[in-house]
Amino acid sequence: MPLPEKTDAACIFCGNFRCRFQYATTDMFGNNYELRQCLNCGCWFLFPMPTAELLSKAYDTSYYGSEQHKFGVKPVAKFIDRFRRKRAAGIASLLKENQNILDIGCGRGDFLRHLSSYGNYGLYGIERSETALVKTLGNKELHIQTRALGERDFPENFFDVITMFHVFEHLTEPKKTLEIISHVLKPGGRLVLSMPNIGSWQAGCFKGKWLHLDPPRHLLFFKPRDFLEAMKKLNFSIEKVNYFSLEQNPYGWFQSLMNVFSKQREVLFERLKGNKVYAPGYGRLKILFQKLLLGLTLPFIVCLSIVESLVGKGGTVKFVFKNSKP
Repeated sequence: MPLPEKTDAACIFCGNFRCRFQYATTDMFGNNYELRQCLNCGCWFLFPMPTAELLSKAYDTSYYGSEQHKFGVKPVAKFIDRFRRKRAAGIASLLKENQNILDIGCGRGDFLRHLSSYGNYGLYGIERSETALVKTLGNKELHIQTRALGERDFPENFFDVITMFHVFEHLTEPKKTLEIISHVLKPGGRLVLSMPNIGSWQAGCFKGKWLHLDPPRHLLFFKPRDFLEAMKKLNFSIEKVNYFSLEQNPYGWFQSLMNVFSKQREVLFERLKGNKVYAPGYGRLKILFQKLLLGLTLPFIVCLSIVESLVGKGGTVKFVFKNSKP
């Protein structure tokens, strides 16, 4: 599928045209991109920006999984669900009874359902994919919106907590979304946000082969220091930063390494989601070999992930912000 012709590159976050080339990358469809960094706000962004047609193809049923969960392999699905439960428990500690929470990019609504077991909250979600919502909409306790967050969707100061777990990097209007979040989030309310860390050891080591680049779906990235500065200008003050994720970081090392030696990226990752159409040239034996290799290297890459997190270079980063607007 052809990409749009290259033009002057405007930063997706601040709109500035002054940027520098960092490195090249290729998506799962074979399209070539550049990672450029804005010289004004520090944002790294994909260039050229994918077309709407290409993004639609990238977010087909294979992205969300063909089963009731994103990952079609049941042990993996259960493993991931444990982390959802843990996140729900952590967010519950920030909420009081009958307070409102919005989960942007709620997918199938599993996180919100887990959260409902900890108390009576107003549970709101945004998920633009109708495929993911097949399961979500069956739960009447959840209030789901099937379009991007808009300025008039919710009253001012309506939410006590807003979450975006690995959603920010997908946004086509990231700064505008943060401004709306500030408007609908109460003064003193929390924004809990996680994203890939473009300043991580993983990103620096693997560059265009890094798993968490995930072109064409991931459109922008920040180094934590630059992101904290951008959020400060939007009246968000930082409360907590965490660079370790057992769910995301160890596998980031493994899949990125596999990408170096594979003609197509994220082959094993797609198989774990149950996507049997992608990369048909990789048969069962090759996939089995990669699974065995993952098991053998897991202790080492977990230790490596711990070390990188201790020095602020983890493959992903989680922020807890407080809305400091007047």
